[in-house]
Amino acid sequence: MSRAVKCPVMNGLTFRRADEHDLTELTRLRDDAARWQIGRGIDQWKPGQLGEDHFRARLEDGEVWIATHGPGGPVTGAWELWWEDPAAWGPRPAVAGYVHRLMTDRRTAPPGTGRHLLTEAERRIAATGRTLCRLDCLSSNARLRDYYEAAGYTVVGEQRAKDGGLGNPYAVTLLEKRL
Repeated sequence: MSRAVKCPVMNGLTFRRADEHDLTELTRLRDDAARWQIGRGIDQWKPGQLGEDHFRARLEDGEVWIATHGPGGPVTGAWELWWEDPAAWGPRPAVAGYVHRLMTDRRTAPPGTGRHLLTEAERRIAATGRTLCRLDCLSSNARLRDYYEAAGYTVVGEQRAKDGGLGNPYAVTLLEKRL
């Protein structure tokens, strides 16, 4: 059975669940995205901060999705889909899916790929019967907050001391979108 899920409305992108064979590629995507952010003065991700162990853990307790340019084509992006997020959102009823580490490959992703990844994540969440897509971003990252708001997300709060497991709590803006 193929891991690929064809989604023809997404500009020729194909989506599939990541597996152990994708750990190096996921780490590269994250590090490249971190370098891109740093090059634009965005203080959010750091190269080397999350490695294969992080993505292996996400594969075990959640979902990690990869987008390629057509079946078997080059990787254009990835994201994590969680079914709870107590570090940012606290205990909540099971009405939402949570998007984390939305990443695009600047070398291969056509314009608008990030939006397509978000749309696919929202579609997957809605298919489970959940009615909200939630995500967060650093409170100091106004550019990313604006990006999510332009994609239909609404700011619903702030978590002033999120512990993302890296040793330094940080403030995040909480956003959600009704599906």
